[in-house]
Amino acid sequence: MGISRRGFMKLTGAGLACLGLKDLGLDPRPAAAYATTLRIEGAKEYQSTCPFCSCGCSILMFVKDGKFLSSEGDPDYPVSEGALCPKGAAFHSMHVSHHRILKPKYRAPGSDKWEEKDWDFVLDRIARRVKETRDRDFIEKNDKGQTVNRVESMFHLGTSQMDNEECAVTHQMLRSLGFVHMDHQARV
Repeated sequence: MGISRRGFMKLTGAGLACLGLKDLGLDPRPAAAYATTLRIEGAKEYQSTCPFCSCGCSILMFVKDGKFLSSEGDPDYPVSEGALCPKGAAFHSMHVSHHRILKPKYRAPGSDKWEEKDWDFVLDRIARRVKETRDRDFIEKNDKGQTVNRVESMFHLGTSQMDNEECAVTHQMLRSLGFVHMDHQARV
């Protein structure tokens, strides 16, 4: 954004002038609340639970004609009183964003571009690479002769899109493979 010093001063002055309008009784909050009701007018409200952490905050979902329109915190929920963490507040945009990738992409070694691949190719490649690494680096016993059954050469980092149940199942699966190093982003 290219802005001159004079332009910056003009914008600052206009901003300060607008702050003074509040003292004259001009409050934009009712207009903003009305605009919000227009967006969800005629939508059916569903009460759900935010899946991202163990707090289980209540979320209100608004659906119209089978389309997910909006989500917001439930003001009647006693723990959060309608407030949501950043992931809960972004619940709607995480599910309907045009930036969301819906098909797997693969970038071959040495390539500078991503190619769209089918799920069979991607899942087979991941499974094969995990098995090869596990077979190669599996440690059955430590230096003292104690059974440890672990793999220290792999790390798993989950995603903020995983809910608690997915994190628990993923954790159990990785432990069964011998993973020692893992984390997920269920925390904010």
